[in-house]
Order: sequence, then structure tokens, then C-alpha cells
Amino acid sequence: MLIVLLRHGQTAYNEQRRYQGAADVPLSPAGRAALKKADFETETVYVTPLCRTAQTARILFPHARQIVVPALREMDFGDFEMHSYEELKDWPSYQKWIEDVEHNPCPNGESAPLVLARNLEAIAPVLAADEDAVCVAHGGVISGLLMTWFGGIRYDYLVRPGTGFAVEVTDGKPQRCRPIPEE
Repeated sequence: MLIVLLRHGQTAYNEQRRYQGAADVPLSPAGRAALKKADFETETVYVTPLCRTAQTARILFPHARQIVVPALREMDFGDFEMHSYEELKDWPSYQKWIEDVEHNPCPNGESAPLVLARNLEAIAPVLAADEDAVCVAHGGVISGLLMTWFGGIRYDYLVRPGTGFAVEVTDGKPQRCRPIPEE
């Protein structure tokens, strides 16, 4: 079976390089314009509760039913939400967090291990269903899942807005992945 993991299209916060994890930021006009109907059909698309994933799914798969999976949402960046690196770079709390983003929690937000555990639990029924699936989620979610399944670090699986990975799954276990679109 094949699971397609796609990152939502571009938002104004992506353009401004702002943390938008839990913030319900819609696609930007440029983000909408960059997305085109997918070259394959699916009956169902799994999305998160944040509007940017539903908007992306609606453009890519206009006739698909959307199923909201709350636990596939992006990290809550807490105090860092809606701020850019430039705005945060001198904050002591930000400097402490970026020393080890894989373990340090964001102040008033989440930690990467907490988010990853939530995401793995949410994707487990999709893997177990043994059916092709499409999930429109977030860059951090996708890179965390791929890092866990295939090794390496999160930054080995960076996902630009509107792109993603196709994951081949056998007996509920991810076997290999390839970027979409192919590089």
C-alpha cells in the first residue's frame, strides 16, 4: 500500500518565516495559486483541524471526503507562535529551546517527543488499515514520522509547502519513501 504525506500549501507566516504551529493560519494567495489539482484521485483525505490542511486538500482533491485527525496537528510552539527567528533570536528562552529542539519543550507549548508520540498514535490506524491513503499535514509532522520510520534526523526530511513523500507500507510497516514531486 502507499501513504502519501503532503505538507499544506504556503501561508503568509511561511513567507514571513514565522512559527505557526498551533495558529490557525490560512493559505496565502500565493500558496493557493501554487497548488493545482492532483494528478490522481482519492476518495478520502486525512487532514488536521487547522484550516491550511483542509484548504490544501480541497484544492488538490476537490471531490474527496476530508477526515479530520486532530492528533496529526503540528507542534504548539507556545510563546514562539507567530514570531520569526529574527524576533526571537535574542530571547533567552528561545536560545535554550534551539540548543536541543528535539527534547526541550517550547515555553507554554509542546516538546518534539510529545508531538511525535501524538502523531505516531494518530497515524497508526491509517497504517493498519492496509489501504492507500493521503494525509495533508504539516512539515514537522511529516519529517518526524519519516525520521522515526527510516532513521536519520528531522532535517533529512524537510518538506516545502505543497510537497511531500510517498511511503510504501507492507504489513503495516513503512518500507521506503520517495519525495513528491520526484526530485
